[in-house]
Amino acid sequence: MLKLGFVSAIMPDSSFEEVMAFASEQQFGCVEIMCWPKGKAERRYAGVTHINVDALDREAIAHIHAVQRDKKVFISGLGFYPNPMDPDEEKAAQAIDHIKKVISAAALLGIPVVNTFVGRNPSRNIPDNLALFAERFPDIVAHAGSLGIKVAIENCPMLFTNDEWPGGKNLAISPAVWDQMFTIIPDAHFGLNYDPSHLVWMQMDPIRPIYDYKDRLHHIHLKDVKVYKEKLDRVGILANPLEYHSPKIPGLGDVNWGRFIAALTDVGYRGPCCIEVEDKAFEKSSEDIRTAILTARNHLSQYIPLG
Repeated sequence: MLKLGFVSAIMPDSSFEEVMAFASEQQFGCVEIMCWPKGKAERRYAGVTHINVDALDREAIAHIHAVQRDKKVFISGLGFYPNPMDPDEEKAAQAIDHIKKVISAAALLGIPVVNTFVGRNPSRNIPDNLALFAERFPDIVAHAGSLGIKVAIENCPMLFTNDEWPGGKNLAISPAVWDQMFTIIPDAHFGLNYDPSHLVWMQMDPIRPIYDYKDRLHHIHLKDVKVYKEKLDRVGILANPLEYHSPKIPGLGDVNWGRFIAALTDVGYRGPCCIEVEDKAFEKSSEDIRTAILTARNHLSQYIPLG
């Protein structure tokens, strides 16, 4: 059945061992583990490294397996969310190189999924970005496929701050775009790390895609969102999206989680569902962060059994 977990990005100051121990103590079944390169983060929730894929020797691999066995918590996927289509060619090349490293690490660790972005040049339109995607991403998926690893793309537009304006930094924003991406790369190893919250604030149905893309659901993010209609009425949909919506923990926003989980069970999804915390109301302390994870867990546990 479904397994409830969380995304480790919200615990940047904890070690891998501490994240897994917390997950075990709080009856989670899995954790998505962040694998950014060691260094300074460029944005919120980025730059978190709970597994350093550049230092993954035989001893490290054995230790990671041992922690999972001891804590009875499995790693649902390895996460790294850069911009492989950055207009800065050097940054784009570095992103692609590290995605491939994370994929190779997943194969060594026996972890079936790598979660990432396809990226986007925010100053170029969708057709131009699809052409760039067709140049860059097939090789990444081919590398994953050769190792038996699935690549799951989160459907976050990465359009929140002024430097991401006007197009955002991730192309995979809608079913219309997904169709074109899956036409370019029909490989079944390529799919979605599906997050319903982004469709809600973009005024789209977050439930229908579960049925339409049931064979491409490789991983699920559980994040909620609150759309403030009075703010939207004032600034309109062309405003910076954070002017009229806010990410929330599951249960405190507009996503109907009963319908969402029902749809997952309808289509036979049996994979991980990981809580993603990006709620600014719960970021003042490590205690707030843990409260956010556990409050979301308590709400979702009525639909997904713990452990």
